[in-house]
Amino acid sequence: MKAKAPQHQNANPHIGSDFDDFLAEEGIKAEVEALALKRVVSFQIQTIIDQEHVSKSQLASRMKTSRTSVKRMLDPENPSLTVASLGKVAAALGRKLEFRFVPVNKVSRPKKQPVGTKPVTA
Repeated sequence: MKAKAPQHQNANPHIGSDFDDFLAEEGIKAEVEALALKRVVSFQIQTIIDQEHVSKSQLASRMKTSRTSVKRMLDPENPSLTVASLGKVAAALGRKLEFRFVPVNKVSRPKKQPVGTKPVTA
């Protein structure tokens, strides 16, 4: 008769936790969420300018800013973006900007919607 091997507790404290918990434990959740939000915003702006055939130079002119500022705004890796610049780009593209505060609910996740149809949340 073989003896059973002793059961060891898993050495990895993250097993069983979700990704949000992991990010919080690492102390980087807010930074990661901000960068993810910036990527979504950049993608939405890029999608609109592509659909409407607006060049970065044209957008900069409409916003009364430089092409470099527009390029920075569209850079998904650059998390710095002000509410004022978001308002300018929205107006320049004939859009309305919406912000919402939503409750944090760990049980149910929001349903996925097509890009560009959901207001940006912060």
